[in-house]
Amino acid sequence: MKQVPIIDLHTAASMVKDGDVLLQGGFGMTGNPVHLMHALAETGTKNLTFIGNNTGEPGLGGDRLLANGQLKKVIGSFFTSNPNAVKAVQAGLIEAELLPQGTLAEAIRAGGAGIGGFYTPTSAGTKIAEGREIKIIDGKEQVFIKGIKGNVAFIRAWRADTAGNLQYRMTENNFNKAMATAADLVIAEVEEIIPVGEIAPENIHTQGCFVDYLVQATLTLHDLGISASVSSSKKVDEVRMNMAKRALQELKKGDVVNLGIGIPTLVADLITEEHGIILHTENGMLGVGPVPTDGGGAMNYPVNAGKIPVTPLLGSSYFDSAESFAMIRGGHIDVAIMGGLECDEAANLANWAVPGKPLLGVGGAMDLAKGAKRLIITMTHTNSDGSPKIVPSCVLPLTASGVVSMIITDLAVFAYPAGKLTLIGLMPNITIEEVKAKTSAEFDVKI
Repeated sequence: MKQVPIIDLHTAASMVKDGDVLLQGGFGMTGNPVHLMHALAETGTKNLTFIGNNTGEPGLGGDRLLANGQLKKVIGSFFTSNPNAVKAVQAGLIEAELLPQGTLAEAIRAGGAGIGGFYTPTSAGTKIAEGREIKIIDGKEQVFIKGIKGNVAFIRAWRADTAGNLQYRMTENNFNKAMATAADLVIAEVEEIIPVGEIAPENIHTQGCFVDYLVQATLTLHDLGISASVSSSKKVDEVRMNMAKRALQELKKGDVVNLGIGIPTLVADLITEEHGIILHTENGMLGVGPVPTDGGGAMNYPVNAGKIPVTPLLGSSYFDSAESFAMIRGGHIDVAIMGGLECDEAANLANWAVPGKPLLGVGGAMDLAKGAKRLIITMTHTNSDGSPKIVPSCVLPLTASGVVSMIITDLAVFAYPAGKLTLIGLMPNITIEEVKAKTSAEFDVKI
C-alpha cells in the first residue's frame, strides 16, 4: 500500500513557488486549510494566482496572503465576504475573475477529470459571460467554461490514513474533493492521521492516489471565523416575517428547496417537521435543520450557505460542491427562494451587483436562478430612496433572464401567468393604489 509522506507546515509551504496557481479548498473557513495558508503567508512566495470560493476572512486564511502582497490574481465566486479583498481589487492591487459558484466547482472537477471544458446555461446573457464562447444547445444559450487546474492544491480533511485516503466531516467537503484531483501537487491538511484500514472503504471520500503529502494540524474555534458560533445578527421584524410566511405558502410537502441569504433564511425558521420540506444548501447538504440551541458552532455542526451552523435532520446527507450544483443545474431543486435588487416585466432578475458599490461576488445565485424549477424572489418593494425595484426592464447587471416565477415584497405578491407580470396579492393594510404608485413596471391585476 502507498505511504504518503507526512511533512510539517513550513515544508509544505515551501513547495509553492513564485507564480504558481494555487487551489484552496473551503467554504468560508469551513473545510479551509487555514494552517497551510498561514504558513504560506510566512514565506516570500509571490505573484500567486489564487483559486477558491473566497479569500478567507480578515486576518484568516488567504487574507494574510492579500495583506502581504503575495497574490497577483484571484479567481473565485464570492470575495465580498472579505472586505480586504474588495478593497484590494478596487485599488488595482490585484486582478479578480468572478465565476458563479457552481461553474467554479464544475470547472475544477472538469480539470481534474481531464476534460478541457464544458457548456453551461449558468451566466448566459450576463456580464460574466462576456468574451466567452456561446453556443445554442437544445434551444438554450450556453456558455463555454474551460476546465481549471493548478500547480498546487491546499485542501482540508478531517481524517487521513497513511496511504493518503481522506474522509471529510459534514459540510467540510465543499471544494476540497474536486481540488484534490485538479493540481500537480496536492497537500492535505488533516485533523488526524491514522493507520491504513481504520477508515472504512465506504467512508473514503478522496482516494490516496490524488494526495501527495499530509500535514497534521489541529482545528480551533478561532480558525472557523464567523462560523465558530451561531450568529445572532438575523434581522427579524413583522414586515419581513410576513414575506417569509407568504413564501412558505408556496412550498408543498416533499419539495426540495434552496433558501438564499437575507429574508429567505426566515422561511427556515417557519418550517416544521410536519411541512415535509427538504432544505438544500449549495455548499453540500440536504436535510438542513434549525440552528443549534446550544450555541455550538462549526466545530460540532454543519454550516449553511450563509456560513451559519445548522443541525442535520433525520435522513440528511453531505456531498461536495460539484455534486451540489449538479443537483441544481440538473433540475432537482423544486423551489429556490432568494433576494433581489430588481425584477422586471420579462421575469428577469438582477441581484448580484450594483455599479459603483463594493461588491465582488456572485455566489450560487446564477446557478439557482437558471436551475431551480421555480424561482421566488423576496425583496423590499422599493430602494431606500423610494425608487421602485419592480421595473419595466432591469438596468442593474442581470443574474438571469426569464426565470422569475413569483415576487413577494413588503407590499404585494406578483406572478407571471401566461408570461405577464400580474399582481395576485396584497400584504396587510396595503392598497392597489399604493402598489401602483411604487411600481414602474406595467402589470395586470388579478386579486
